[in-house]
Amino acid sequence: MPISGLDRTDRKILNYLQDNGRLTNAELAGLVNLSASACLRRTKLMEDSELVERYALILDPKSCGYSGTAFVFVSLERQSRDALDRFERAVMTQPEILDCYLLAGQRDYLIRIIYKDTTDLERIHTEVLTDLPGVERVQSQLTLRTVKKTSKLPL
Repeated sequence: MPISGLDRTDRKILNYLQDNGRLTNAELAGLVNLSASACLRRTKLMEDSELVERYALILDPKSCGYSGTAFVFVSLERQSRDALDRFERAVMTQPEILDCYLLAGQRDYLIRIIYKDTTDLERIHTEVLTDLPGVERVQSQLTLRTVKKTSKLPL
């Protein structure tokens, strides 16, 4: 189901669920002025169409002991398909790496990491990032404060 095929009610359903994925079907139906069965049918259609990627619980990093976030630019020694695949497989196994993006431009990847303190950041830098397959250079940018962070897509 392409996003262009959604009507206003479908978009409302998705917006409410993006704000609170724990809404019951009855609560959601009330918010969008539908019967519970009609709301469930619409929601199920959107989930089955792969429009809904997944539901998740979002934890507060500071409450979990992570005081810092850094963005790390990574350059690889080579950009062959095999080198990229090996790097990406290794990234998937590292819990401190929250996001990884393949880039077009001077650097090959942009990674977002979290860390507990400067000792933990040094560990991640020396034992995780620079030890990933094919890494030639890493350049870290430490964040001072999060101004905006959302997973909600504009519909």
